[in-house]
Amino acid sequence: METNTTGTASGSSARERRITVVTGAGTGIGRATARTLAGEGAHVLAVGRRPEPLRETADGHDGVQALAADVTCAEGRTQIAHAVRERGGGLDVLVNNAGIVRSSRLGTCTEDDLTAQLATNLTAPVLLTQALLAPLRAARGVVVNISAALGQRGWPGASVYAASKAGLDTLTRSWAVELAAEGVRVVGVAPGATETPIGEHQGLSREQREEVRRWQLAATPAGRVGRPEEVARMVTQLAAPAQEFVTGAVVPVDGGAMVR
Repeated sequence: METNTTGTASGSSARERRITVVTGAGTGIGRATARTLAGEGAHVLAVGRRPEPLRETADGHDGVQALAADVTCAEGRTQIAHAVRERGGGLDVLVNNAGIVRSSRLGTCTEDDLTAQLATNLTAPVLLTQALLAPLRAARGVVVNISAALGQRGWPGASVYAASKAGLDTLTRSWAVELAAEGVRVVGVAPGATETPIGEHQGLSREQREEVRRWQLAATPAGRVGRPEEVARMVTQLAAPAQEFVTGAVVPVDGGAMVR
């Protein structure tokens, strides 16, 4: 385990701040969300598999603590749960953001491609939320699932990714009903095309990334891609205590792609 305690508090002083966990916090939407929540006064556990990007997320941002852990394995989830318990036992906000995409069409998708995407995008949110359910109940907390707006439409070449994100939206609605009586809210944010390194992470060449970007722009009425900070602001707003009557909603942040 590797942590970065820059700017964090400990003991009772830490619990005075809202305790939050953000997965996939090393880059992109996860990094922006961790920093935005911390800017609102939260103590953020920024979770990811790679220590160096997490250190960059935390660097210079009071309240962000890097926690290197793999959400797809039991050991990583236990590590996260232990870190939450150390901060007072309650969890105010869990952001299930970690996700991967493997571009392939039906006929070329391998079992490894399928397994990896489902493990990160769908199975991990289920098992991590389950592992953190007690502290979420204790704090009457909020779960925010990050899906994908275009997952609700045909997505040729990335059908498994789209299906995993559509499944996450179904979990959002189902959990909202299951947990409402216990005071736990569950909401979703569905970004459209956003400026993140996800294309590089899946190994696309520059030419391939440019082709994907052209397709995304053609499908986005706003005529541009989003910024991670725009998605992060929506996460922060939905997770705020003032939104206590909002649960089960999946809000697109997509420049109008869903209504095109």
